[in-house]
Amino acid sequence: MSAVAVLVADGFETIECLTMVDVLRRGGVRVSLVSTMSTRDAVSSQQIEITCDCTLEEVDFSDYDYIVLPGGLPGATNLRRDERVCNLVREFATKKHVAAICAAPSILGELGLLVGRRATCFPGFDKSFPAGTFAGEKTVIVDGNIITASGMGQALPFALAVLGDIAGERAVEKVREGIQL
Repeated sequence: MSAVAVLVADGFETIECLTMVDVLRRGGVRVSLVSTMSTRDAVSSQQIEITCDCTLEEVDFSDYDYIVLPGGLPGATNLRRDERVCNLVREFATKKHVAAICAAPSILGELGLLVGRRATCFPGFDKSFPAGTFAGEKTVIVDGNIITASGMGQALPFALAVLGDIAGERAVEKVREGIQL
């Protein structure tokens, strides 16, 4: 079974981050909240405090198939400023899988990882996207090994798309039934 690392920096969007963890765990996927900071503690953009499972330094990323980049500000900005995160994003986009939502897909654009792809993000964060890449608002886009979503309102479909990619439609249907969707 695939494993997923959700990268967390102060200022993350609560629902985008925790919906992913909730849905994947319900679907039987091993998922870790990974703090990119020096401690396991993080504060969302809505001032909600969480304790992550581990820090970046404590993780062997060879055990993971996916990284997820939640949006939120300044969370996405904090992720982009961290060169360790950028290196992981490059590696996972090349050899594994990346999922990003809201402002975070802009990181993929800034790193040149969206050339020849379709993607979405929160309106206004597509400035780093190559021409013809932006696939519209209020949606989730799956393009090969990269999944993007436009914002918090798409957090549940985004998480279900990642679950479906990892565990298949049977797992998605099981979670849908369990949450009465």
